[in-house]
Amino acid sequence: MNMMDIVITLVFSIVMLVFMAFPSMKMIEWLRPKTDFSERTYNMLQILLTILLSLMIGLFLKFA
Repeated sequence: MNMMDIVITLVFSIVMLVFMAFPSMKMIEWLRPKTDFSERTYNMLQILLTILLSLMIGLFLKFA
């Protein structure tokens, strides 16, 4: 993977950050009754899940 592939993947991922916020919120809401983490942990999980989902979609868009 050269540098241009990485840049294109990151551009796709940055655009998808906006759209992946809602699915990550729903996943965290589904997880909340099953666990007893603090509010800060839930916030960090939501941010990390949003970034992870957007990177996955960005990779999919790059290679599909």
